[in-house]
Amino acid sequence: MKKLLWIVAILCCGTAFAAEPPAWVAESNRNADVLLKVLADFSPESAGQLGVDGHDEQVVDLGPKLEERSRKALQQAIDELQARRARTSDPAVLQDLDILIDSAQDNIETSRLNEQLLLPYYGVPNMVFSGIRALLDPRVPKERQAAALLRLRRYAGLEPGSTAITELAEARTQERFGDNELVGPYRGEVEQDLADAPRYIEGIAKLFADSGIKGYEAPLATLKAQLVAYDDWVSKDLLPHARADHRLPPALYADNLKQVGVEDLAPDELIRRAQLSFVEIQNEMRALAPLVARQKGYKSTDYRDVIHALKQDQVSGDAILPLYRDTLKAIEASIRRDHIVTLPQREAKIRLASEAESAQIPAPFMSPPRLIGNTGEYGEFVLPLNVPGKAGRSDMKMDDFTFKAAAWTLTAHEARPGHELQFAAMIEKGVSTARAVFAFNSVNVEGWALYAEAEMKPTFPLDGQLIGLQLRLMRAARAFLDPMVNLGRITPDEVNAFLQKQVCLSPAMAQAETDRYVFRSPGQATAYFVGYQAIMGIRAKAELALGDKFNRQRFHDFLLAQGLLPPKLLEKAVIEQFVPAELARP
Repeated sequence: MKKLLWIVAILCCGTAFAAEPPAWVAESNRNADVLLKVLADFSPESAGQLGVDGHDEQVVDLGPKLEERSRKALQQAIDELQARRARTSDPAVLQDLDILIDSAQDNIETSRLNEQLLLPYYGVPNMVFSGIRALLDPRVPKERQAAALLRLRRYAGLEPGSTAITELAEARTQERFGDNELVGPYRGEVEQDLADAPRYIEGIAKLFADSGIKGYEAPLATLKAQLVAYDDWVSKDLLPHARADHRLPPALYADNLKQVGVEDLAPDELIRRAQLSFVEIQNEMRALAPLVARQKGYKSTDYRDVIHALKQDQVSGDAILPLYRDTLKAIEASIRRDHIVTLPQREAKIRLASEAESAQIPAPFMSPPRLIGNTGEYGEFVLPLNVPGKAGRSDMKMDDFTFKAAAWTLTAHEARPGHELQFAAMIEKGVSTARAVFAFNSVNVEGWALYAEAEMKPTFPLDGQLIGLQLRLMRAARAFLDPMVNLGRITPDEVNAFLQKQVCLSPAMAQAETDRYVFRSPGQATAYFVGYQAIMGIRAKAELALGDKFNRQRFHDFLLAQGLLPPKLLEKAVIEQFVPAELARP
């Protein structure tokens, strides 16, 4: 279930409820229910976050023969979906059935690889925090939040028929200790999890305290003791099995790339393209930096010095959120004036991250409402300002997002016209569950957000344009540093130093980026560059086919209406549906 869990972990979602869906979407959604049931059976917390009702009191399945049972359930789902496919004639429903079947097959393959190659390891405090936060999010109705107490008791093994999650996690790892062919977890990942555990435990307590739910103290005390004991076991028994080499087995890294949507592009070709793009973006920055320096009165015109000077214009405390909210208003005004894309009438939500959230996702992100059955819940653009460090190392503060010139690009990426708008459009237009959930690929999602930055860049002030290029430079760097470090061609320390020197990231941001490539999500960071290039290529084909009939706003609205189709299917839709429809316009 790796792909589905990843969807929920980083999903950036929208904020409105859909109208009654077309008949084919309703049929497709009934097919998607087959896979949603499998997700709900094995990870009810994730299913609930997506919007699947009826599982708020349940917790993740870590029982014996977990991988074998999940693969069997997925195969049964595939068999049912294939039988339905044989009875289906609607082309859109058929395409969605293929998406569902492919998703299930991908998850089976990932499960097999993990079982064959990796020693099981679970960051339990993180898992529990996520499960409780999913219910105690202020956007969740109070009647649903009440189930968090029962979920807490199940985590602690206090409900009849339940077993403590720490006991199950420990058992799943211990039963594989004797297999010397398995690769242990990366030591740096385990050490970071141990350092973050107290933050997650404190975060759980704060969620309950803020919720007003009564009677959580005793089960939470039990669970806290279990989590502390689990981390003690991890330190004493699991850590000796951890590997010093951060690199995954090659088959697993290749599978990671496939899971995020990077297909048909060998790592060496990806590295070559990204390095070329990196140099080209640097050249753009060298041309723009002197203009910014002259405007600001800076002595040096080197892009690195100009960026560091811009970072001195920091905002803090109560001024941070107004900066981003005002920036969003200015961006929306430009979108409407230039007819770039159709905007919702609602406001996008922006807030600061808690310490536990910053430990979990040490980068700006969108916190999603439910994708299924949405009734008007809103997404939140969340800003983490601190990166919690390991024991013995003080926390590092980012300065990469709290200066005025940075707000333009980050708002365009995370809010509008980027992530928030993309998922809001899916909900409003009634995109099928297959295309909104099971077609999920980071190449589409992050590619659209990076493309959105590029569309808005000409409307930004000069300093905002320079930081827009800096962040695009970072995405190009990701696309060659991630594969290089995972192929052993560069060390994590060299990655960190490169990002600080050439991309001008703060030590905190550089460390977060390095951790991302090394153990948090190897392979995922390449999706931004790959997706951006794919969408730019699709647009070029559409413009070539349409000539003067190309309409930017209608093109963008069409892309958003397709859900999260991978690039090949997205291009097919543009060429076979959008282009003919535009050519037929008077």
